[in-house]
Amino acid sequence: MAPSTFITLAELAVQRATWDAEGARVALVPTMGALHLGHLSLVRLARQMADRVVVSIFVNPTQFGPNEDFAKYPRTLVADLELLASLQVEAVFLPNAATMYPDGFQTFVHNQGMALTLDGQSRPGHFQGVLTVVMKLLNLVRPDVAIFGKKDYQQWRLIEKMVADLCLSYRIAAGETLREVDGLAMSSRNRFLGDQDRTHATAIYRGLTAAKAAYKSGERDAQKLTLACRKILEISQAVKIDYVELRSAATLAPLSGQVTEPCVLLVAAKLGTTRLIDNMEME
Repeated sequence: MAPSTFITLAELAVQRATWDAEGARVALVPTMGALHLGHLSLVRLARQMADRVVVSIFVNPTQFGPNEDFAKYPRTLVADLELLASLQVEAVFLPNAATMYPDGFQTFVHNQGMALTLDGQSRPGHFQGVLTVVMKLLNLVRPDVAIFGKKDYQQWRLIEKMVADLCLSYRIAAGETLREVDGLAMSSRNRFLGDQDRTHATAIYRGLTAAKAAYKSGERDAQKLTLACRKILEISQAVKIDYVELRSAATLAPLSGQVTEPCVLLVAAKLGTTRLIDNMEME
């Protein structure tokens, strides 16, 4: 059975009203399309948590900087819809830019703390675009739960913070990162990697696992854990490090000295022109 698709807000509202009348529990999985197994794992998690699943597909222009890859971001709608139909997704919301940002649009969501670091520092304005579009999607779909991937760890934590700070009633849940056989985190941007860069990209996972092995062996010095990862990344000249940071898992505050709280190691690096992010919780 192919999923229903909604282009207009009125069509979405009609379907949502029907589900309300049925007493159905609704889950939302926001995506930018170019779906892969990582996305599908989030859809399966949504299915476990709700009676009806809505997947949104929207390449959000406001989260891309002027020199980023908005124009070339992969758009594979026909294949995406086939994948979602195979999982019996009830609805796919397909807004366009005019729907999400009509003429005269001028209100955005800002985070004044967590959004200014890590990817927020490397990509100014990125999280303003992310939080704004997620806020709109939440208010349009009105899900009981929305599912995000831990691969975009900072994004997930920022969305949790937005929901808490603004007293929103939506539940935010996170799915674990899915990886290729060699450990590379699944990402729509992986398709941009040439063969050599694809091989070098595995250094990110190897660096993260080296740090986690040190943590499991009892190492708690923040600098040493970070260096365990960085050393492996620096072996390959093809890997251009943006950041390697050990942060509080809950708040993403920087950590130094002896780590005494749950933490996460986050990495961003470029392989050629393709920027990849990954992370690993230390536990």
